Amino acid sequence: MKYASEVPPAELRWRVDEHQLPFVSTSEVDPAKGIVGQPIALEAMRFGVECDAPGQNVYVRGVSGTGRMTMVHSLLRELKPKARRKLDRCYVHNFSQPDRPRLITLKAGMGPVFRRMMKELADFIQNRMVDALNSEPMKSRREAIKEQTQQELQHITEPLESELHDNGLTLVQLQAGPYSQTAIFPVIDGKPVSPEQFNKMVAAGKVDRAELTRVEDKIRQYSKRMTEVSEQANRVYLSGMESMQDLIDGEARKILENLTREIVRQMDCESVSCFIEEVINDTIENRVPGDPDGQLPDPHLAYGVNVVRSHEDEDESPVIIENSPSVQNLLGTVETEFVPGGQSVSNYRGIRAGSLVLADGGFLILDAHDLLTEPGAWRMLMRSLRTSSVEIVPSELGWPFIAHSLKPEPIDISVRIIMIGSGGLYYQLDQLDQDFSDLFKVLADFDSEIERTEEGVAQYAGVLARLSQEEGLPHFSAGGVAALAEHGARIAARKGKISARFGRLADIVREASYIARKSDSEQVQRQHVEDTISRTRFRASLPARRFQELISDETIRIATAGKVVGQINGLAVIHAGPLSYGFPARLTATIAAGQAGIINIEGASELSGAIHTKGFHILGGLLRHLLRSDHPLAFSASIAFEQSYGGIDGDSASGAEICCLLSALTGVPIRQGIAMTGAIDQLGHIQAVGGVNEKIEGFFDACKTMGLDGHQGVLIPRANAGDLMLREEVVQACGKGQFHVYAVSDVCEALEILTAMPAGDRDEDGNYPDGTLLNLAKCRAAEFWRKTLTQPTAQDANLP
Repeated sequence: MKYASEVPPAELRWRVDEHQLPFVSTSEVDPAKGIVGQPIALEAMRFGVECDAPGQNVYVRGVSGTGRMTMVHSLLRELKPKARRKLDRCYVHNFSQPDRPRLITLKAGMGPVFRRMMKELADFIQNRMVDALNSEPMKSRREAIKEQTQQELQHITEPLESELHDNGLTLVQLQAGPYSQTAIFPVIDGKPVSPEQFNKMVAAGKVDRAELTRVEDKIRQYSKRMTEVSEQANRVYLSGMESMQDLIDGEARKILENLTREIVRQMDCESVSCFIEEVINDTIENRVPGDPDGQLPDPHLAYGVNVVRSHEDEDESPVIIENSPSVQNLLGTVETEFVPGGQSVSNYRGIRAGSLVLADGGFLILDAHDLLTEPGAWRMLMRSLRTSSVEIVPSELGWPFIAHSLKPEPIDISVRIIMIGSGGLYYQLDQLDQDFSDLFKVLADFDSEIERTEEGVAQYAGVLARLSQEEGLPHFSAGGVAALAEHGARIAARKGKISARFGRLADIVREASYIARKSDSEQVQRQHVEDTISRTRFRASLPARRFQELISDETIRIATAGKVVGQINGLAVIHAGPLSYGFPARLTATIAAGQAGIINIEGASELSGAIHTKGFHILGGLLRHLLRSDHPLAFSASIAFEQSYGGIDGDSASGAEICCLLSALTGVPIRQGIAMTGAIDQLGHIQAVGGVNEKIEGFFDACKTMGLDGHQGVLIPRANAGDLMLREEVVQACGKGQFHVYAVSDVCEALEILTAMPAGDRDEDGNYPDGTLLNLAKCRAAEFWRKTLTQPTAQDANLP
C-alpha cells in the first residue's frame, strides 16, 4: 500500500554532482588558508587577540576536530601581534632575607648580559681581588700605617722601658693561647728571667734575698703604670689595625665600584643597584683580604644570576602551548640540589619559571579539560589571572613544595589566556566559578557544521588541497571531493548542513590516500573515499554484527513480518567511538481494567534515565488529549523494552510506546515490518530525534537478515526528513520497493501506517467516527471504566 508520507528515494540521500564542480582535481584549487567555515569564531578570536582590556581572555568553544587549535595558530601567525611588553626575569640571592630570593626585572635581552657581567665580577673577586689589594702602592700605604703605629707605640712605651732598664727590669710579651699579655721580668746577665727562675737562683745562692726584695718592690711599683701604658698602647695598636682595615676596605670598595659602575649603568634598574651594593658589602665583609681556608661559598654561586625568562626578539609576541598544565608547569618550581650526606637544599639557582611567566606579554594556550584534571591547577590559574602575579611556590601547596624553604618574590604578569574546551564544560565553569565569567569575557564559538552549498563544497576542496600540500598526499578528483562532502553531510545529519569537523574528515582523507596509492592511482577517486568509509565502519561493526547474528538465530526476538497486538519495533543507537549503529528494540504493552495507570517497567526497575522517564509520563497526557471522555481513564497498563538489561534513556521511543499502548487498548495489531522512532508531545506531534540515519539502517540490516519482503520500513519524524543521508544500499532497496521510509508529523499518521486502519478525526463534540482506531480506543476505555464501577472495593470484600 502506498502512503503519501513515504519519502521518495531521491530524498533519502543528498548527492553532489561532481560534473558540476568547477575543477577536475584539487590540484587546480587554491589551498585553504587558516580556518574554514568559522567566521563568527574568527572575529571573536581576532578581538580577543588584539584587545588589551582586562579580563578579555578567550574561551574557544566547540567539539574536537573543528579546527580550534588550527585557527588559534593560524590567526596568531597571521596577526603577528606585538608583545604588550617583553621583560627579562632574573632571580638573585637576597642577602637580607636568604629564604626570599630577590626578583630583578630587566629590559628584553638584558638578562643574559647581566648574568655574564656578574660572572666576570665573581671571577675577579675569586681570582684577582687579593692581587689588586696587594699592589705596590697598597703595600707602601700599609707599611706607612704600620710604621706610624709602631712609632706611636714606641713613644708610649719608651719612657717606661727606659726606667725599667735603669732598674734592671724589662717588659716581656707572654702568649697564653690566643691571647698575649705584658709582664715585667728582672734582667740577669743581660737576659730577662721569669719569676720562677729568679726564685730558683735566690734559692741556689746566686742572687741574694735583698736583691729579690728590691726586684719584687720595683715590679709592684711599675705594674700599675705598666697596665696604664699597655691599655694606651693597645688603643694605639687597635687604631692602627682599624686604619689598616679601613685602607683595605676603602680600596676594595673603590675597586668594586669601578668594576660594577658599568653594570649599574647598563641595567638601569633600582633592584640591580641594591643587589650590587649588597654584593660589594658582602665581599668587603667576608672576602677581604681573602678566603685562605676556602670556607666561604664560591662567589659564582653567591653572586650569580638565574635568568628564568629572557627574550631575544624584541617585536614578536610569545605564544606558549602548555600541553601538561600542572601547577608546577603553570607557576614554576624550585629544583633542589643534593649535598654530601644526602641532604637536599634549595636556593635561587633552582628556580624555574612556569608557562605563565614564559608567556608574559603574549599568549598562553591551554586545554580546559587537561587543566581541570590537574590537582589545584585551575584554582592557581584563576588566582594568578585575578592578581596579575605568579607565586612560584605558593605557601598552601603541600608535597613536593613542603620541602622547599624558599619563597621567591612574586612575578607580575600580563598574559592573555586562550582556553580550548567543549560547550558543556563552558556552561559548568560559567555557573560554578565567578572568576571564570569575570576573566574569560570573550567566547569564540566554533560551529561543528557549515552550510551545504556550493561554497561549502568548495571549502572542502580547499582543505583537501591544503592537506595534499602539507602532508604530501595525492590530490583528490572531483568525484573524491564529492564523496567526502556527502560523507560530511552524513556526519552533520542536519538538513542543509555538512560537517565542519575537519580533524575527523582528515583521517578519512589519509586512509583514502593510502588506498589510492595501494591501487597505483595518481588521484583519490570517489571509490577510494567510499571504500575508506566502509572499512572504517566495518572495523567498528563487531557489536552490530553480533546483534544481527543474535536476531538471525532468534536469541533476540525481533519480528520483521506479520502483525501482533501490543508489540512494536522501536529503534535505538549504540556508539563505537566516533561511529554510531542503530538496532531495533522490541516494545510490548499489556492493558486491563484497573486503577494503576501506566507502569514503566524500566522505571520501576531503575533502568530508566531522566529523559526517558519524562517521555513516558507524557504518554498519560497524550492519552487524555486523544481520548477526551466524561469519565476517568481506569486501566492498568505496563510497557517494557523486552530483552533489555541495561539502562535506557532518551525520549525517541515515546512515539512507538503510545502506538504500542493504543494497540494493546484496542486489540488492533501492529505491522511488525514497520519500526518507529520519534518523540511525542502531549498534543500528539511527532518530534525530531537524533541518529535517524543509523536507526533506519539498523532496522534495514535486521530486515535484510530476516529477509526483505517489500512491506518493511521505518517511521521517522517529518522534521528529520531533511537529515537523511542513508547508505547507497538502503537507497537502492527503497528505489526497488523492497524497503520504505515514512515521514510523519503526528501520531495519527503513524497509527494508520502501523495498523492499516484510519485513526479518525475528532468532531466538535470530541467523538471519532465509527470504524476508526481512536473511536475503538475510546470505547474500550469506557468499558474499562464501567468494569471498575462493578468490581467490589476492598472494604466491600471484607463484609460478612
